[in-house]
Amino acid sequence: MAKPTTYATPICLVLTLLAIIGIVLGLWKHSPLITTLLLLPTVGYEAYRTQEGASTKWTSWFLLFVLIAEVIFIIFHLNYDLAKFFGKEEQYLAGYWMPLGDIKVVTPALMAILSIILFFRTYGPYTKWLSVIIFITSFALVYILSPQLFQNFLRFGIDQGLYHLY
Repeated sequence: MAKPTTYATPICLVLTLLAIIGIVLGLWKHSPLITTLLLLPTVGYEAYRTQEGASTKWTSWFLLFVLIAEVIFIIFHLNYDLAKFFGKEEQYLAGYWMPLGDIKVVTPALMAILSIILFFRTYGPYTKWLSVIIFITSFALVYILSPQLFQNFLRFGIDQGLYHLY
């Protein structure tokens, strides 16, 4: 059953504002934890709204799990190089090639991919709105964590996008 939309617009507006505040404060204070914590309500609301389709339901719940894992990685300063673990620089995931590196940076990149999946598989304007908030905030989070890896991810994404055009 579709979720009610009576208060969806004001809720999405507030969540957009929270994400903007999280991005600005995260960049200003160089604190990925602020950005991540202020993204949590958006991801939670996305999980609440996407309960109809099996793929969107599990994708949104997995996104919430990944975000909570990111909070844990940041709080406990957990660093783990996934490229060394897998023995390669990139991994194919859900139709996308994803560069590997430190787990704290790969996690928001994974969240960006999951938000793209949600954007294309959901039908409601509010779930699409939420997925855009998550996508933009995930990109900002990658930049806050590692500006150098952000450039690598961006270059990699552009190369992948151009590759699919031809």
